[in-house]
Amino acid sequence: MPYLESLRVFVRVVELGSITSGGRDLRLTPAVASNRIKELEGRLGARLFNRTTRNLSPTEVGKVFYDHARKVIEALEEAEAVVADFSDHPRGTIRVTAPLGVGRRIIAPLIPAFSEAYPDVDVRLRLSDRKVDLLEDGMDVAFVLGELKDSNFKLRKIADCDRVLVAAPDYLARAGIPKTPDELLKSHNCLLLRFPRSPEYFWTLQTDKGPRKIEAKGRFDADDGDVLTQWALEGAGIANKVRFDVAQHLNSGDLVEVLPDTPPLPAAFGCLYPHRKFQDPKIRLFVDYMSGECRQRIAR
Repeated sequence: MPYLESLRVFVRVVELGSITSGGRDLRLTPAVASNRIKELEGRLGARLFNRTTRNLSPTEVGKVFYDHARKVIEALEEAEAVVADFSDHPRGTIRVTAPLGVGRRIIAPLIPAFSEAYPDVDVRLRLSDRKVDLLEDGMDVAFVLGELKDSNFKLRKIADCDRVLVAAPDYLARAGIPKTPDELLKSHNCLLLRFPRSPEYFWTLQTDKGPRKIEAKGRFDADDGDVLTQWALEGAGIANKVRFDVAQHLNSGDLVEVLPDTPPLPAAFGCLYPHRKFQDPKIRLFVDYMSGECRQRIAR
């Protein structure tokens, strides 16, 4: 068992890029995680990582060993899943990722009830507006908002979510209320969600002539959608948001809808997971539960 645990630590350290992160993911201190790696290297008689003061990367031997170690861990998880399916008592860990705003307001509030129903299942939630690679980052389920095309994974579509352009009343009082997309482009500061490979460099609006892609421009951007909401509330410009993400601010009047006759295209919301993962009963239960509950929350 200690050897198996050392394999788990090694795999997560490679996937997350540091001993601290890999250990934290497995609820281990950095010192314990580091010792597990040293024990593994001692047993194998080979160095698995190149270490500097700033970087940790697998050696060539480490890369080869990782491929085999990961298969061992996956095989064990699949065997455990089969037993759990027979016993009707799922157990283990589910690693979940979601965008920041969706994760905070939709996903995170639902997890305690799932955990109460299945107390032997641990859920590790990681939130980021960046695109996550499920396999590279070792995730089981990824909730996604936007384009859902990914032929390598199984997709469960949950809902189509309306998007809105929003701004604070004081911003519109200063800058004027745009009546057309052209006015938006000409004289307004668009608040942009941007990071490498971001899908938000363009906004696609619904017009009477069909979808129109516009190159939204602004003086500043962020890789956190909640930051854009805060900037909009502070009167910094116009943001493109999913409606449920700013519903409370629209209801209170702190934000108002801009260009309601030419709103952005809706965003598809769903979850992705590797095909083999759905054979695991805990993944099936989690995806089924979250899909139904998310759909109800978004509708409300």
